[in-house]
Amino acid sequence: MQPYPHTYRTSLVADLQNPLTSSVEGLPPLQINAPVEFDGPGDCWSPESLLIASVAGCFALTFRAVAQASGLTWETLECEVQGVLDRNGGKPGFVSFGVQATLTLPEDGKEKQALRLLEKAEENCLISNSLNAAVELEAEVRIGSAAT
Repeated sequence: MQPYPHTYRTSLVADLQNPLTSSVEGLPPLQINAPVEFDGPGDCWSPESLLIASVAGCFALTFRAVAQASGLTWETLECEVQGVLDRNGGKPGFVSFGVQATLTLPEDGKEKQALRLLEKAEENCLISNSLNAAVELEAEVRIGSAAT
């Protein structure tokens, strides 16, 4: 990992009607538009869906790093994030995020360690830590087809 601080840049082009085009050097352009909830067409990523995807992606990548550093063997991590947008103090904003994570371990998996590492990933997720709204983790660890 590179030393802090890290700086990230994007550029964006907008006109009166078309989806926005966001670019990051070295990546394909991303089309962005308003979601259906804000009378958008619902055919592109929206700022809201990108934020939710960022929470999920950051949590999963943080878990991957924490699990590797701790020597935990795991098979898959399924993650769903729900963000609630409402008015708070008269201004619209996300008021809560729910992260539902289901981790599958091999037959000889360490359930208690896995749960602890899922919690550690949520505590250290830089996107979640950058948000004003509360982030709640609901974690489940599965061994094979059994759930705990």
